[in-house]
Amino acid sequence: MLARYLMIFVAMFVVSSCSSTDDESMIDNQADVEREGITESPLSDIYGEEVQGFAPGTQADLVVNIGDRIFFGYDRYDLSNEALSILDAQANWLAQYPNLSITVEGHADERGTREYNLALGDRRASSVKSYLIALGIDPNRVNTISYGKERPSVLGANDSSWAQNRRGVTKID
Repeated sequence: MLARYLMIFVAMFVVSSCSSTDDESMIDNQADVEREGITESPLSDIYGEEVQGFAPGTQADLVVNIGDRIFFGYDRYDLSNEALSILDAQANWLAQYPNLSITVEGHADERGTREYNLALGDRRASSVKSYLIALGIDPNRVNTISYGKERPSVLGANDSSWAQNRRGVTKID
């Protein structure tokens, strides 16, 4: 009987030592926030503090104020009207920061072969680059890379997950 209680105690100890508190999670989030150039944590309003905003010309500024990603249809690399709107705003934002260069990441969902999805991701990234160049962004400022299906944004084997993984993401270099 004593052995049973001891086993339960040890199991509870192991499980509790693996969990983190909300404060520990927020410390980790704060480090991420600072790395991305955010001047104050977006979580600070939870504690009643005013959120100050984001450093201009940073990845965080792009994500929050413009949007860093567009989405594609299944087996498609053409740009939707919604994507064109986001890319128009990205081009205007990039025009404000002429010293910044970007990399456009092309991604695909998990369906299809690795090689096919790498090629599709490349076509997606290239279509974003071509559009930005057509809007007047210097081609030397825009790089592309394809990750195919190797870096899903959302895990899952369903239509919702796949739709979120068929994307182009703009990253500041």
